[in-house]
Amino acid sequence: MNYRHAFHAGNFADVIKHIVLARVLTYLQEKPAAFRVIDTHAGAGLYDLTGSEAERGGEWRTGIARLMQARLSEPVMALVAPYLDIVRAFNPQRDLTAYPGSPLIARALLRPQDSLVACELEPNARKQLLSALRRDEQARVVDLDGWTGLPAFVPPKERRGLVLIDPPFESRDEFKRLADGFSAAHAKWPTGIYMLWYPVKERRATDALAEHVARVANAGSSDARCLRVEFSVAPQTPDSGLVSAGLLIVNPPWTLAGELKAILHELEKPLGLGGAGRFRIEAVRA
Repeated sequence: MNYRHAFHAGNFADVIKHIVLARVLTYLQEKPAAFRVIDTHAGAGLYDLTGSEAERGGEWRTGIARLMQARLSEPVMALVAPYLDIVRAFNPQRDLTAYPGSPLIARALLRPQDSLVACELEPNARKQLLSALRRDEQARVVDLDGWTGLPAFVPPKERRGLVLIDPPFESRDEFKRLADGFSAAHAKWPTGIYMLWYPVKERRATDALAEHVARVANAGSSDARCLRVEFSVAPQTPDSGLVSAGLLIVNPPWTLAGELKAILHELEKPLGLGGAGRFRIEAVRA
């Protein structure tokens, strides 16, 4: 499949991915030592929800728009507040007209000692990202293919941080590239936190990816260091578009699984299409 950020900005998959991103970075903030975020396929940074690409599918209307209107319990609202506060900051007039991508969400959660490296090869997207992060001394936009940048930028000098791998899945071999890219990076920096995003279209491919990542992450350890999170808004059919997406989080914060169970349980109803959605969270042991 072809998953271009601009067409799907603010959809359910973005909502889930960015909630997890915000929870991980909030956890990293708990220690004073600096951390670095490495975003391998950063995209344009900020997306116009009134533009032709976002309006074509209108997926944000059943994603971030529904979340902004959802009635959540106080504990869950506190967990998603860092993410929602960032989205609101880009929409000061209250109407949803813009959606921040992962590099801008990450940038908003950096402290003065932290930094961001964002890889983006596509010229137009890179130009937009440079504009969004102009003159920002803590954020560096790199004109580099994410698969090349992934092993090149680890380990960071801070020795703490997160690698977000969110490719567009334009190539048939993207699952293999994701598995191989993670393996190469993990060999150089096994203690980093990794987030790998993927669309759920073929169960065989997603299961193989999870098993590979878990095998690499868990090597030599009795602990399960790979957390698998999937969220579906509708049953998968041969003709359906993207209705299910997942994340593999390697070396997840110890609080993350419990937080996500609480959050995703309350998002099943508002994000579901034609009925309640469903989620899956499990520690993967190869």
